[in-house]
Amino acid sequence: MSSNVSVEVPTDPQALAEAVRQTMYANDAATQGLGMEVVSIAPGRARVTMRVRGDMLNGHKTCHGGFIFSLADSAFAFACNSRNVSTVASGCTIDFLAPGFEGDVLTAEAQERSLAGRTGIYDITVSNQDGKPVALFRGRSYRIKGQVVGQAADAA
Repeated sequence: MSSNVSVEVPTDPQALAEAVRQTMYANDAATQGLGMEVVSIAPGRARVTMRVRGDMLNGHKTCHGGFIFSLADSAFAFACNSRNVSTVASGCTIDFLAPGFEGDVLTAEAQERSLAGRTGIYDITVSNQDGKPVALFRGRSYRIKGQVVGQAADAA
């Protein structure tokens, strides 16, 4: 017996990216738990913000690099899934340029650089509220089976 769940999938690329943002964010406990907000999305692009909290500080009283990495990684995830093809990371690197401090609002701006077949390359710049670059992240993506919005139900 098959279960037919009808979900309307937008055909406009921007509307589709917005639907992906809504669906992914609703299911992303990590991004929500760190207080991140996806402030904009477009095909191949995403902007995500996070306020640095006291519980995110390391022994130097600066934002732990793992939280900066997580912010960049979330922006990467939203950007590379924005076309509604399920996509995961196959690798990434980060360079830390400056510290983040408690109270800073960090913004990760993800931009697609290449998309060919199942693979893509995305550059993410993390900056503070003054526009000062904090980190540079490069992610490599790999498209897998499925989609984020309107996934067809499996027949039993």
